[in-house]
Amino acid sequence: MRILAIDSSSMVATVAVVTDDVLTAEYTINHKKTHSQTLLPMIDEIKNMIELDMETIDAIAIAGGPGSYTGLRIGSATAKGFGLALNKPVINVPTIDALAYNLFSSQYIVCPIMDARRQQVYTGIYRFHGTKMETIKPQCIMMIQDLIYELDKIGRTVMFVGDGIPVDKDIIDTTMATEHHYAPASMNRQKASSLASLAALYYAEGKV
Repeated sequence: MRILAIDSSSMVATVAVVTDDVLTAEYTINHKKTHSQTLLPMIDEIKNMIELDMETIDAIAIAGGPGSYTGLRIGSATAKGFGLALNKPVINVPTIDALAYNLFSSQYIVCPIMDARRQQVYTGIYRFHGTKMETIKPQCIMMIQDLIYELDKIGRTVMFVGDGIPVDKDIIDTTMATEHHYAPASMNRQKASSLASLAALYYAEGKV
């Protein structure tokens, strides 16, 4: 089973190839370049470095949103282009779900936050029961203050992840009563490898 995963839902552009639950390659860039400049060269670099025959890909996973409108359009067009050219299925994975999956099997409540401006965030609330991720609150957009209120009602330690952290950290630290932490650099932004891992579960369930 080989999945090509693409996430361009934020400033981060990230591409990965996962083969039989082994990460074969991952390329992530978080820089001020448009995804139209980065995505295809990144995929081409991975293809060349691991001598990837594109015909051996079983499915293409794509972060389906929420996120940057332009970024999502570029990513979706890229995934659909490969899907049509190779006659392979495309797996649509919600952006926030994939971001939460960075913290696989965490003991904490997992709360991704992507900056949506004007003190709003794209978010969701998740927890893991062993290796199974449960969605407490499906991905949505809401005011950061309303999200803090909901998390305080749950009353369990929270781990935040996502590009909303540097924007909203002061508000969270000032107003949130519940113990909370912030994911480290290795997992606090979109990762195509996490997207691919979650997409493999979707594929097994026929969600293509």
